[in-house]
Amino acid sequence: MNPRRPDRDEVFDISNLRREIRINISPSKVGPIIFLLMLLVWLIFGGPVYIVDPDEEGIIQTFGKYTSSTSPGLHFKLPWPIQTVKLPKVTEVKRLEIGFRTKTQGPPAQYRDSSNDPAMLKEAQMLTGDENVVNSSMIVQYKILDPVAYLFNVIEPDETLHDLAEAAQRQVVGNRLIDDTLTIGKTEIQFEIAAKIQSMADLYGVGVQIIAVQLQDVQPPREVANAFKDVATAKEDRDRIINTARGYQNEQIPKARGQAAQLLREAEAYERERIARAEGDASRFLALAKEYEKARSVTKERLYLETMKTVLPRFQKVIVDEQVNVINLNQLTSPGGEKKQ
Repeated sequence: MNPRRPDRDEVFDISNLRREIRINISPSKVGPIIFLLMLLVWLIFGGPVYIVDPDEEGIIQTFGKYTSSTSPGLHFKLPWPIQTVKLPKVTEVKRLEIGFRTKTQGPPAQYRDSSNDPAMLKEAQMLTGDENVVNSSMIVQYKILDPVAYLFNVIEPDETLHDLAEAAQRQVVGNRLIDDTLTIGKTEIQFEIAAKIQSMADLYGVGVQIIAVQLQDVQPPREVANAFKDVATAKEDRDRIINTARGYQNEQIPKARGQAAQLLREAEAYERERIARAEGDASRFLALAKEYEKARSVTKERLYLETMKTVLPRFQKVIVDEQVNVINLNQLTSPGGEKKQ
């Protein structure tokens, strides 16, 4: 729908109104109007009334020196330049970026290209404990714990904290092997860096609390990335072979222990059997010895007969009467011969 164009009478009315305003505001009235505007600005920005939001804390300075703090709500102070107020956000979680910079928050977030920024590239590069170079980017989350210390103890507290975080990261990574930095040790490194930053911030009285440290990206330099991948692949193969060998070991050791236990039980059973058999033989021999002592001739005759009973059935027997003078033993013992008495 097209807007309505003003008619000629309306145009002349507007022109007359502007002419009347210019006529009514004489040069003598310009000064008071400007004064009133300046007074209004002064009351708003430097006047005695100020409001502290729920996420803020009011810090009052008298002639530039800290004098008091105020909680959220409506408050009064002496006008500027006697007193001024600063309103730091004490509940807001702030964020530091080490080794990278966010261009737009997104989503999706976009980041500045560090390859074209020598200062940022230098910030990201650091040396590990085994003398390898890595590119590491990190996020530090913190909030203001002591507003007075945050505002007055150091100049540019955020920049100071940035430098402390970078120094802590270099110190911790410099004491670690590259494998810990790239893979398994990230979580432990993050906690150690956070503790180191908090310790240095407390030492310098920055007045902040470190909430968390997150290692965003830890990679070898592009020039040696392929070599690092080859090394990582070789280590994975090594770990796979070791795990396979350990699995075989865990399988064979219980089996060998079972076999050893079985052989031990069999040996113990054989030992008990031989002992029992030997004890039985000894008991039988002792019993025979006692009988032999009681009646030596009878026992001797009985042992002789028992022995003959065991031995004679295995041989061919020839019984010779005392009245026979000559015997043809070849004929008696030949396969076709007949036994004679």
